[in-house]
Amino acid sequence: MDSISMAVKKESVESFRSTISKLEKALAQMTEKGVNTTLLQKRLQAHYVGLAVLENVWQQKPQPYSDGELAEACIVLAGLFPSLENAYHKSKAGSPQRTLLARRIRALELAVFLMEKSSAE
Repeated sequence: MDSISMAVKKESVESFRSTISKLEKALAQMTEKGVNTTLLQKRLQAHYVGLAVLENVWQQKPQPYSDGELAEACIVLAGLFPSLENAYHKSKAGSPQRTLLARRIRALELAVFLMEKSSAE
């Protein structure tokens, strides 16, 4: 984990923050419309946990989540890979969308790795 560059760490944290912001906005809109938000709430919570794990390991910030919450978030985040990878492969090479998807996938991979490592200890 020490071999990860500061740039990748920064991009990963920024990716999580950006995704959280988008999910919070979507949740507010869906709540206002009276739409079922259960899945979105699970994904948002998983992203909160993922960000906390990255910040805990890389910035020594406290991480308030239980082992159960880490395990659940790990499952939710890992479940996002197929759709993200599919979107990545459909996106145009060199496009900003592909770059953002690559960063998001890398951030999720790192968070899932750290969560799995944490639960194994």
